[in-house]
Amino acid sequence: MIDLPKDKKIILFDGVCNLCNNSVLKVIKHDKNNIFIFSSLQSKTGQEIINNLKIEISKIDSIILYEPGISYDIKSTAALRIMSSFGGFWSLSQVFLLLPEGFRNLVYDYIAKNRYKWFGKKDSCMIPTPELKAKFLD
Repeated sequence: MIDLPKDKKIILFDGVCNLCNNSVLKVIKHDKNNIFIFSSLQSKTGQEIINNLKIEISKIDSIILYEPGISYDIKSTAALRIMSSFGGFWSLSQVFLLLPEGFRNLVYDYIAKNRYKWFGKKDSCMIPTPELKAKFLD
């Protein structure tokens, strides 16, 4: 297994999805404490993490929030935990964790299923700018 930073939370995302790429840029903007790094699900590192966690990505079609050596979250739980880390107004997102996970994931799955149709898809994963390169695992 690759050597992952222990002091960072890793967000695994669909690198060809426009919605996902825009969400990554939003997380970078709001990540004032510099706690997140990123890897696309399609990358070598992303694939190694998925295999190590024994996640069958074809069945979950989801963002993954991974804290090396601690735990991982998928779907709506991952998204809500990411948003809550921004603090301030974003902390209110935690109220949605009170809803049953099954219900939250129905909404998440509906958006995930339609994301390419609604937001488009790239031919390849986004290439971070030199300023953002340090936030991404290869």
